[in-house]
Amino acid sequence: MRRTVTRLLAMTALALPLILPATPATAAPTTPARQLADVIPAPVETRPDARGTFQISPLTVIRTAPGSVDAWQVGRQLADTLRPATGYPLPVLPVRATPLPEIALLIGGADSRVGQQGYQLDVTRRGVTIRANTPAGLFAGTQTLRQLLPADIESPQRQRTTWTVPGGRIVDYPRFSYRGAMLDLARHFHTVDEITAYVDLLSQYKINYLHLHLTDDQGWRIQIDSWPRLTSVGGGPGTGVDGVGPGYLTKADYKAVVAYAAARHITIIPEIDMPGHTNAAQSTYPELNCDGVAPPPRTDTAVGYSSLCINDELTYRFVEDVIRELAAITPGPFLHIGGDEAHATTDEDYRTFMQRVLPLVSKYGKRAYGWNEIMQADPPTDAVAQFWGTGTTNTDLAEAAARGNKVIMSPANKAYLDMKYDRNTRLGLSWAAYIEVSDAYGWDPATRVAGVGENAVLGVEAPLWSETLRSLDDIEYMAFPRLPAIAELGWSTTASHNWESFRTRLGQQAPRWRLQQVDFYPSPQVPWR
Repeated sequence: MRRTVTRLLAMTALALPLILPATPATAAPTTPARQLADVIPAPVETRPDARGTFQISPLTVIRTAPGSVDAWQVGRQLADTLRPATGYPLPVLPVRATPLPEIALLIGGADSRVGQQGYQLDVTRRGVTIRANTPAGLFAGTQTLRQLLPADIESPQRQRTTWTVPGGRIVDYPRFSYRGAMLDLARHFHTVDEITAYVDLLSQYKINYLHLHLTDDQGWRIQIDSWPRLTSVGGGPGTGVDGVGPGYLTKADYKAVVAYAAARHITIIPEIDMPGHTNAAQSTYPELNCDGVAPPPRTDTAVGYSSLCINDELTYRFVEDVIRELAAITPGPFLHIGGDEAHATTDEDYRTFMQRVLPLVSKYGKRAYGWNEIMQADPPTDAVAQFWGTGTTNTDLAEAAARGNKVIMSPANKAYLDMKYDRNTRLGLSWAAYIEVSDAYGWDPATRVAGVGENAVLGVEAPLWSETLRSLDDIEYMAFPRLPAIAELGWSTTASHNWESFRTRLGQQAPRWRLQQVDFYPSPQVPWR
């Protein structure tokens, strides 16, 4: 092993002439030093040590414990992130120690409080050590390290600056285990490249679930082999709002998205919305309608007019086929069955439908998840409800929480990223509210709905509906800077919830987003750097 280390260090030394300037150069002005508490989401505990500042140099290596493939993979991702801007080789060495300055990524030995998703980060003059109990926690620690470096670390080209990390210790872990975002592919289809670009941005703020809204009245966006025209017709030309959002994910596409997200410790949750929001399927297959007549395709934004035929056995054959095929390509634990705005379905029929469909989700090894209306059907206690209302009371939800059901908080007037910032916003809707950054930040998931307290809340999610979106730039403009606000609500403690602190830290993100070419909204509420 010692000979292996020596050989690797020699290779690092040989690489240095290739990456260092041939002649002395004047360094660019040094970016003001970051503080341990300057990151988003706010860490649980920071202990600064002004004497412990570490500087990444051409000799720095990334070290992982021998035999830890998971840690090595996180190290490789970190190296890929840091190399373009630093120009340094940053070799990833699966060894126990090196004589060189190092960033050590280790599984095990962290503070007992970090649990399954947290981490401990220590910075001394000698190096950086990140410890976690799981690869997900280790990855979260590297995202904090990324924010502790100067903003120029996000540059795709080499920058001549001093790459310093403030000294001290961070002990950090999430308030809620579920911190999600949702992207609507049904109203306007978003490509694999756009989805994975969004995943990259989400992962930087410790979001760990991405909910894909795959079907709606305007389009069907996921391949189902047993019902092939769902995508060839329901996802084909002319679908989407205004008829300008065609496209769909093949199963291979979907698996690629799932794998890409998983490598960044984000779990994909697929949604098939039903029994309402089903016009794309019903206009494609006439037999899914009670009268056997296909309604015309819809490209408007109206809701509540469609419903599957509740008393027809073909409906449940269709639903089971979809659930079975989707569950088979979804390694995550959840399958979202929608259930919202089923205004064309009677209460009795709605209950009948859910009592038939919820067991199908369990049959194929998934945990049922739906919009808060599913709680009207008294589902099993392992079913999860996503609250999207604008009020602060919901009897069905409170009763479900008392029974033991868990809730994801996504109040539309606080967490919906498709809502306009103000009346002049060029994109988005305003039916729920205008949502400025302070509105997105200024609420508590555990007190939002009466009777749904901390123990009942599984987490938070920020949905982004696509009625007005057409591009990745549109996604970014509506998500940023509000998405980091929701991310902090999901991760950070209630004690750290402070608008003045958050708006300052948020303003410091601007140089990073500019280098990443993120098209963010420059809210007047934030002191942008």
